[in-house]
Amino acid sequence: MGKLHEECGVFGILSPTERDVAADVYYGLFALQHRGQESCGIVVNSDGIFTSHKDEGLLSEVFHAEELARLGEGHMAVGHVRYGTTGRGGAINAQPIVVNHQKGHMALAHNGNLVNASELREELELRGSIFHTTNDTEVIAHVIVRERLTAPSIEEAVCRAMNHIHGAYSLVLMSPSKLIAVRDPHGFRPLCYGRMPDGGYAIASETCALDAVEATSIRDVEPGEILVFSEQGIRSIREHCGTQPVTRCIFEYIYFARPDSVIDGVSVHLARQKAGECLARDYPAEADVVIGVPDSGIDAAIGYARASGIPYAIGFIKNKYVGRTFIAPGQSAREHGVRVKLSPLAAVVRGKRVVLIDDSIVRGTTSARIVHTLREAGATEIHMRISAPPFLNPCYYGTDIDSREGLIACHHTVPEIAKIIGADSLGYLRLDSLGELIGSEVGRGYCHACFSAEYPTEIPTEGAKNKFEYKIKERKNRG
Repeated sequence: MGKLHEECGVFGILSPTERDVAADVYYGLFALQHRGQESCGIVVNSDGIFTSHKDEGLLSEVFHAEELARLGEGHMAVGHVRYGTTGRGGAINAQPIVVNHQKGHMALAHNGNLVNASELREELELRGSIFHTTNDTEVIAHVIVRERLTAPSIEEAVCRAMNHIHGAYSLVLMSPSKLIAVRDPHGFRPLCYGRMPDGGYAIASETCALDAVEATSIRDVEPGEILVFSEQGIRSIREHCGTQPVTRCIFEYIYFARPDSVIDGVSVHLARQKAGECLARDYPAEADVVIGVPDSGIDAAIGYARASGIPYAIGFIKNKYVGRTFIAPGQSAREHGVRVKLSPLAAVVRGKRVVLIDDSIVRGTTSARIVHTLREAGATEIHMRISAPPFLNPCYYGTDIDSREGLIACHHTVPEIAKIIGADSLGYLRLDSLGELIGSEVGRGYCHACFSAEYPTEIPTEGAKNKFEYKIKERKNRG
């Protein structure tokens, strides 16, 4: 784990007429590809008949013209791009999940991570439920279906299910006649919606996906809110709003989200620039140039340069064609992988004292390699600045940090880390500066547990990403 992996991305669309809604979902998911590269899927609803396609891989690998054509036309569709934080990768855990039950059927796409998934799954299994995947999205689906058996509507079933599922979840759910958006009461993960040119609606993890389908952004789904989209219009269910403190993930602004997105009224681009300004204030350096590590380090580098008066320059060229298909077996090949993905501009850094901005240090191996390439390119000094505080704790809400074991900041001081990665100095964003990134308006609370260990919910006893696989293996071993 040289860098943190992204979350998942969800997208849904409702059109007033039958048309090629799969294409819109495809474009929307392309804008969200940064949130997940393990697998993807699309489900199209045509008069209550669901047609789906999903598999392991990037959108460009999974969906070709023939797959999109096979999905056909419809009036609703949902889609998902996945990086799994619960359950292993592969086609079996690809989403959306399609469920057929006694009252009908539904398709569900989920971004987040439940903190009580293990307890819920065990409870459901003891009552006879059968699971086909090892992710917590299927747990959510089972809980909703259980409630739907006695609830008068699918939205009421979702509302009841929210009393039982705890943690981070932004959901897009499709029934034969409704499209539903759900955000957990803490608002951990982003979710928004907009109006399509044809009068329909689109739901997305980020506003950049709305832009991709020419939808006009209306607003974010509020923490705890359920939005129901149907032929009758939009209905908001707010029973769970205000039941928990708002603790949106601050790392969405630092790293996960695309810079052209706006989350809960805050520009991600400007939030990252603010992080750079804070770093310049708290960790000044005598230097000749400021550069950022693409992509999320660039905005912070611009902010640092503006606040410090040190010129900003493009210091790296990123190979846009290196994705998840780049195979790097063994440590030596992984180190060469950094050079393949990022090439320093020697003309910019040669003979210069450089301020290098990046979004995080996890294990330190990637940072060490980047610093080394700058030295080779002729930089005389490298002062590294990180636009996040040190990672010290596991995240239970969707970020791929499930233990303290691999976190370099848990085992070394800041000066020691600087020495390990080969930097002349190192400065992290101060914990008390995080609020400056998103402003201090009422309702803009944020989660910083991965930095501070101040968790906004009870934490699970089992935090491993593949916890359900471990349980299955234990059962097999017991015979």
